[in-house]
Amino acid sequence: MKTVTVNLNSIEKVKSFVKDLNKFENDFDLVSGRFAIDAKSIMGIFALDLSKPLQLNIHSQYQGDAIAAALSDYTC
Repeated sequence: MKTVTVNLNSIEKVKSFVKDLNKFENDFDLVSGRFAIDAKSIMGIFALDLSKPLQLNIHSQYQGDAIAAALSDYTC
């Protein structure tokens, strides 16, 4: 598992973030404080406090470069 910090401070960013993650079969979790949600769930993301950076847990041992490239617009 790898963890990166992401910033999703607009509706458009959230929509494109979910679209980019759904290209992968891997599991992704977004963590904000004590809450963890499926990062591929747009409704779940909107339940979090998006004014602060979030921790993205990437459950994958493969496709690391492709995932990093897809997340480059969102990482802090």
